[in-house]
Amino acid sequence: MEKLTLGFSPCPNDTFIFDALIHGKIDTGGLQFHVEYHDVETLNEKAFSNYLDITKLSYHAFAYAVEDYELLDAGSALGFGVGPLLICKDEALAAQLGRYAGGDLPEEFANLKVGIPGKYTTANFLLGLAYPGLQNKQEMVFSDIEASLLDGSIDVGLIIHENRFTYMDKGLHKIADLGDFWEKTTGSPIPLGGIVIKRSLPQEVKEKVNRLLKESVQYAFANPKSGIDYIRSHAQEMEEQVMYKHIELYVNSYSEELGDEGRRAVNRMFDKARTLNLIPTTSKNIYLVK
Repeated sequence: MEKLTLGFSPCPNDTFIFDALIHGKIDTGGLQFHVEYHDVETLNEKAFSNYLDITKLSYHAFAYAVEDYELLDAGSALGFGVGPLLICKDEALAAQLGRYAGGDLPEEFANLKVGIPGKYTTANFLLGLAYPGLQNKQEMVFSDIEASLLDGSIDVGLIIHENRFTYMDKGLHKIADLGDFWEKTTGSPIPLGGIVIKRSLPQEVKEKVNRLLKESVQYAFANPKSGIDYIRSHAQEMEEQVMYKHIELYVNSYSEELGDEGRRAVNRMFDKARTLNLIPTTSKNIYLVK
């Protein structure tokens, strides 16, 4: 029985997707998985060192790991209305900055300290597109950003995942929805994160993992409450209603299979990033070749 290392985040969208795969709810055909849970930027860094056989990572980071990994058709997080939010504590500042998305930022705002969930996150890539003038960035775990805004450690925060649903309850204010900015600019769904597999693995193993991941997503859609205890155990004191809002936001038909529209969105992101010299060029095919 072959065992593969597998990394994904403890967020509800990932645990929802992988529950059936790692808990024997589908037939894995002799494959076993050793699971590691990490925040997205740690997963990105592990991908850069070619550490895990299969891993979740941000699409921005994938551009730096493409020599070693191929993108699976299943497991991705793409969609409309799912992008990161730029927020702050000061309502007046939020209104001011909100006017400059996609434009030149006045010098008076250039030194604002921005908390970001990691250099190689897709969220940071989108921040660079919408607000290239915000360069005073501080990397931190995504779940610490709201608290850092509240205690004044940072001026502006870039939030992802479940924090989209909690920031208003803490008296914080939206500056801009960077996913909305991307969608209006490109007309495409926003590619946030995907599941990649080592190029060096045997072809039959890569194809089997892709098929099993799709089956795991399909099982989750057909049995949405099946993994509730597992999902809750990793959900950082999140209420069940918030957990399922999170899942509904990030898990959709693109998670089952990228399809032509999903691939076009990924290609558009990479093409735009290369044009702006934000990612390296490569001759590798980014998708799993079947």
